[in-house]
Amino acid sequence: MLSTPQLNDWDWIDAIQMGMPVLAKMGVLDNNPAFYEKMYNMYMFTRDKEGANGLYNPKDGLWWRDADFDPPYTEPNGEDSYWSRGNGWVIAALAKVLAIVPESTRHRDQYIKDLKAMAKALVPLQRKDGFWNVSLHDENNYGGKEATGTSLFIYAMAYGVNQGILDKETYVPVIKKGWEALIKDSLHENGFLGYVQSTGKEPKAGQPLSYDKVPDFEDYGLGCFLLAGTEIYRMNLE
Repeated sequence: MLSTPQLNDWDWIDAIQMGMPVLAKMGVLDNNPAFYEKMYNMYMFTRDKEGANGLYNPKDGLWWRDADFDPPYTEPNGEDSYWSRGNGWVIAALAKVLAIVPESTRHRDQYIKDLKAMAKALVPLQRKDGFWNVSLHDENNYGGKEATGTSLFIYAMAYGVNQGILDKETYVPVIKKGWEALIKDSLHENGFLGYVQSTGKEPKAGQPLSYDKVPDFEDYGLGCFLLAGTEIYRMNLE
C-alpha cells in the first residue's frame, strides 16, 4: 500500500509539479495501477479539499498557490491572487502526466479536462507582448513579463495542440506569440534567460525582474524554457 506523504501548506503546488509525473513514471515502470490511483487521489485532494475548498477555482480555471492565498485573500485590485509560475507548475504537470500514462489509464479524462480549462482561462490573460504577468489577475501588482510562467504555459498548450487536445486555430497564435516573446525578450545570445522570477511563492517574490537580472533559482528557469522548446520543435512553427 502506498503511503501519503505529509505536506505543509506551501508544498502542495510544488507536489503536483514534482510528484505527479514521478508517480506516473513509477506506474509505467512497475506496471502498477496503484501509483496512478495514488497520484489521482493526491491531485484531487489538492484540487478540491486542501485549504478551505481546494486550491483550484473552477470559476476562473486557475489555482491559488496554497491555502494562504485562498479567499478572502485578494490582490490589491480585489481580484483573486493567481501566481503565474504556480499555475504553470500545475498545467505543465498535467501535460507531463498525459505524456507518460497509457491512454487507458483511469482518470486520464480528468487531467485532460483540467488542462483544457486552464488553457482556456490563460488565453485572454496573455499580454500584448506575448508574456504573461507574474500576477495573472492584477497587472499592477508585480505584473510585468515573466519567463518561467510563460514557458510552462507555452509548453502545456503546445503539448495539447500536438496531441489533438487543444484546438490549433485558437492556440497556435497564442503559442507562437509567447515563444517569440521568450526568444526575443528573454533569451540572451549566450543562453542566459532574463525576466526569470527568483525562488518564491507569490507575485512579489524576487522582484523587480529585468532582462539582465540574475535570479536566485535552481535551474528551473532553463528547464521551463527547454520544456517549451521541446513541444515547439514538434510543432515545427514557421
